[in-house]
Amino acid sequence: MGLDQYAYRVVAHDADNREEIAYWRKHPNLQGWMEELWREKGGEGDFNCVDVELTLEDLDRLKASIEGKILPLTGGFFFGNNADDHYREEDLAFIADASTAIKAGYKVVYSSWW
Repeated sequence: MGLDQYAYRVVAHDADNREEIAYWRKHPNLQGWMEELWREKGGEGDFNCVDVELTLEDLDRLKASIEGKILPLTGGFFFGNNADDHYREEDLAFIADASTAIKAGYKVVYSSWW
């Protein structure tokens, strides 16, 4: 058991048509950042098994947080230890891929399960 995190590009008119573009295993601070975003967008309750749609502006904010090394310290029983340095290059590659997908007309969503 543990924190599994995914990002998908989704065909805008078909939410069931999704393709994985990123996967993380136990990246707790990214989870915390995404939970904060989800709550800003009106999410309530447990942040588990829910989708968060990401915009270009969200991705710019995420990039700044990663580059500034200011992802929020986040913990949880299944979350593991801080993995920011381990995932930094993959995070930045995800942001580039997700931005390209959005510009091509796809939606990009983040989801997690713990």
